[in-house]
Amino acid sequence: MAGNNGGPWGGGGSNKGGGNRGNDGRGSGSGGEGPQIPEIDELMKKGQEQLRVLMGGRGGKGGRPGGGGSGGPAFTRGTFALAALAAVVLWALASFYTVKPEEQSVELFLGKYSQTGNPGLNFAPWPLVSAEVIPVTREQTEDIGVGRAGGDAGLMLTGDENIVDIDFQVVWNINDPAQFLFNLRDPQQTIRAVSESAMREIIAQSELAPILNRDRGSIAARLQDLIQQTLDSYDSGMNVVRVNFDKADPPREVIDSFREVQAAEQERDRLEKQADAYANRVVAGARGEAAQVLEEAEGYRARVVNEAQGEASRFSAVLEEYKKAPDVTRKRLYLETLEEVLGRVDKVIIDESSGSSGVVPYLPLNELRRPAEGN
Repeated sequence: MAGNNGGPWGGGGSNKGGGNRGNDGRGSGSGGEGPQIPEIDELMKKGQEQLRVLMGGRGGKGGRPGGGGSGGPAFTRGTFALAALAAVVLWALASFYTVKPEEQSVELFLGKYSQTGNPGLNFAPWPLVSAEVIPVTREQTEDIGVGRAGGDAGLMLTGDENIVDIDFQVVWNINDPAQFLFNLRDPQQTIRAVSESAMREIIAQSELAPILNRDRGSIAARLQDLIQQTLDSYDSGMNVVRVNFDKADPPREVIDSFREVQAAEQERDRLEKQADAYANRVVAGARGEAAQVLEEAEGYRARVVNEAQGEASRFSAVLEEYKKAPDVTRKRLYLETLEEVLGRVDKVIIDESSGSSGVVPYLPLNELRRPAEGN
């Protein structure tokens, strides 16, 4: 045993300076020590030294002062201060937030609504308080109708049992962020369902012709009011800015026939208006002629009555005179009567007192005046 100092490979004692090689091909240390791996050990030592330097310790093989062997990392006051400062900075970054002028924030304390933040820099101490920033003035739109969203959403039944194809747009924004966040699960679907339901209710109470022609503005105003009332009843926090009523037409399958019917109805209305105008003109003329005949009859009646009253008054006056002087009045009446009778006939005067049968020439002055008056 003593003579075999070379180990199991028979190296012999004379080879003390060079050492032996093991199975792994690496050289062993001097003396009787086992095989070592100096590369890994050196890497571990270098890593420990670098860690000590980063943590504020001192380098060297002796470790910390007063300690033996390889000691742990040293934590100094500067290290703790740096860590505390970094924690404060991170906490401040998580707690302070900015709200733009067109936005509002909703602050939640442990998940429950606390308050609404104003535009600018706001403070919400994390992790107790969290904030949700919502754009409140930005207008959002919801399109409903066959031409906009597809499907049959725009086909609606009117009050006179006709089908109309309607496309409209609802423009809305947020007026209460807290209600908007907590009271609605799906705001887009909610306002779409409410808008479609409100429009169907209005169309069901209207007839087809006014919808297609003159009532679009009034329908849009009624629709906006009805949508807003429904959303307010839900405490939705949503505000309807306006409603754009874009199209109201018959369905595509019957639009050609509908246009022909519309043209026939317009022609019927035109002919009815022409007939009404002719009837009004004829009736007005007949009424005018009737009024004229009535006026003439009234005038004739008044004239005859007045003349009769005048004759009666004159006869009464003559009677009074006759009672006073009968002979004179009788002769006067005789002469006036002859004057009136003879004045209306053509006369030829023959002078019998001269004893001749000749005819005295008579110049008809009245006949001479008649042509002059006629011209």
